[in-house]
Amino acid sequence: MTPELIVTATPIAATLIYVSLCWIRPFGRCHACKGTGIRRTILLRKVTTCRRCKGSRLRLRVGRRVYNAFHNANTEAARTARAKNGGAS
Repeated sequence: MTPELIVTATPIAATLIYVSLCWIRPFGRCHACKGTGIRRTILLRKVTTCRRCKGSRLRLRVGRRVYNAFHNANTEAARTARAKNGGAS
């Protein structure tokens, strides 16, 4: 393999792996609480529920958020177009 091919194929492969990961497992571990669902406050070290994940221990991956935003925009555009055409397909 030539170095140019390796340099080109590596980011493409990493992107495809991340896209498939976002499709198969859209939720990842929360970074704020490290997947425990609880946090300790700075003052008095009191145990509270994590504010980011709300105790679920999971967060939506960035790639999945991007996909959801594009999907919702496309759905809304199609709905608007159907309404504009009088409901005809």
